[in-house]
Amino acid sequence: MCGMKAVLIFALFAVVSCQEGQWGGHGHDDHHDYYAPPHYAYEYKVHDSHTGDIKSAHETREGDVVKGYYTLKEADGTTREVHYTADHHNGFNAEVKKIGHAHHAPAHHGWN
Repeated sequence: MCGMKAVLIFALFAVVSCQEGQWGGHGHDDHHDYYAPPHYAYEYKVHDSHTGDIKSAHETREGDVVKGYYTLKEADGTTREVHYTADHHNGFNAEVKKIGHAHHAPAHHGWN
């Protein structure tokens, strides 16, 4: 639940930031070039040791080129790490790594 709160807080912050940048709130007319190539960067992290929800992401965009990565702590104790790029010429490409060794809990059948 705490991880969801962190993501929601990040999303709310992003919306407020975009709105402040778009309308300024300063009472003067800003020029907006709606045809300029898009540029952005974002990042978020969640580390909830109570639930084990551990993940992060980072992405940037310069025009039509998107680059990023994300990490995710898996239930077996390993970490999935994905680095990706996307552009009009090469499409979407990702490299996936699994870091660490899997640890499986012993099965509990409930009759002992």
